[in-house]
Amino acid sequence: MRTRKYAPILILALAAGCGPCGYNRIVSEEQQVEAAWSQVENQLQRRADLIPNLVETVKGYARHEKGVFDDIANARAAMLGASSRADKIQSANQLEAAIGKLISLSEAYPQLKADGNFQRLMDELAGTENRLAVERKRYNEAVQEYNSDIKRIPGAWWARIGGFQPKEYFKAESGAKAVPKVSFQ
Repeated sequence: MRTRKYAPILILALAAGCGPCGYNRIVSEEQQVEAAWSQVENQLQRRADLIPNLVETVKGYARHEKGVFDDIANARAAMLGASSRADKIQSANQLEAAIGKLISLSEAYPQLKADGNFQRLMDELAGTENRLAVERKRYNEAVQEYNSDIKRIPGAWWARIGGFQPKEYFKAESGAKAVPKVSFQ
């Protein structure tokens, strides 16, 4: 009889104790991950929109470097056609490598660097790359918080109940640290 008297109080105390670490928090964290990913996609799209203008400007100065432009066009097409988050991350890294080659190419053409259109586009691209780096960082921070929460107790229990799965980090490809090489042969 005594246990029945204290059961509602015990249930309320447990519910109140798990409130801040429960299902709703995990849902909020998952939404933060999705919002951060949307910002990454916005910046990836901005970059993809700038690329054709930059490429056309550079083409006028460096017609014989067709391979660099083909790499950029292929990487951009792959990024725009990517459907999964993992594919988008991989194609974004490929586009970044191709842009690095383009920047190296521009250094070989001093008259190109002096062109106003090229300079404006490079400034836009540099700004976009900075924004993209910030958004990638924010996305990875949101993923870290979410993934950590669904692996710790009691979040792991709520994650199992709600069917929440770990999210993928935005990582650089293995060759991203290599300096792009441009050959004029």
